Amino acid sequence: MIKTEKRDHVFLIGLDRAAKRNAFDPPMFHALARALGEFERDPELWCALIFAHGDHFTGGIDLAQFASLFEREDPFELEPGAVDPFGLRNHLSKPLVMAVHGITFTIGVEMLLAADIRIAASNARFAMLEVSRGLYPLGGATFRLTREAGWGNAMRYLLTGEEWDAQAALRMGLVQEVVEPGKQFERGLEIAERICRQAPLGVQATLRSAWMGIADGEIAAAEHVRDDMRGVLASEDFKEGVASFRERRAAKFQGK
Repeated sequence: MIKTEKRDHVFLIGLDRAAKRNAFDPPMFHALARALGEFERDPELWCALIFAHGDHFTGGIDLAQFASLFEREDPFELEPGAVDPFGLRNHLSKPLVMAVHGITFTIGVEMLLAADIRIAASNARFAMLEVSRGLYPLGGATFRLTREAGWGNAMRYLLTGEEWDAQAALRMGLVQEVVEPGKQFERGLEIAERICRQAPLGVQATLRSAWMGIADGEIAAAEHVRDDMRGVLASEDFKEGVASFRERRAAKFQGK
């Protein structure tokens, strides 16, 4: 259901339940959370790319398989060492790129909203169908889509269950690029590999500061800059960055 591959410093995570349009049942959800936990813990992995096998990214949650879990207080309770694909209970400290195509419904949209950079094929179709099933979005779309797309745009789709296409997703800021179908993985990998050519400690500090600004406000983020700055300036990567600048060559960072 989830296939992973380490390609240099990039961790590839592929959804592979194509016969079911990559609909998430509980084992698939937990397998993805475990894969994200593996990525988070491995110091040699600097960026992850989530993509999908088959004709579609995901048809959403397999509601019949999840129905009994909704009787629990937390139907998405995580296993030890796992990382929440929604980024609500915990979130990654390293960059996550996503490349989607075809049907990208419900959980797919909420996973996108938890990612840092998002690429869509032009044939991608998006929808938040929860209100049509007697639910409401449980993975953060109620506040993240509002933040990314604006109140009116978010409410149009969250309250109606209506579909939108890749160009609308681009206009609203849900995705950053739209590419030809079949090119989304290649473009996502290009971006992930470019991220991995940058200084990992600087990248992670950037993410940390940005997340803090959203979660705790700009004042809290500004006050934390000095703490992060000391660690980054003392790193081997900063010394390499200065040396590469002086020597007019590409830097070779080690994440140290």
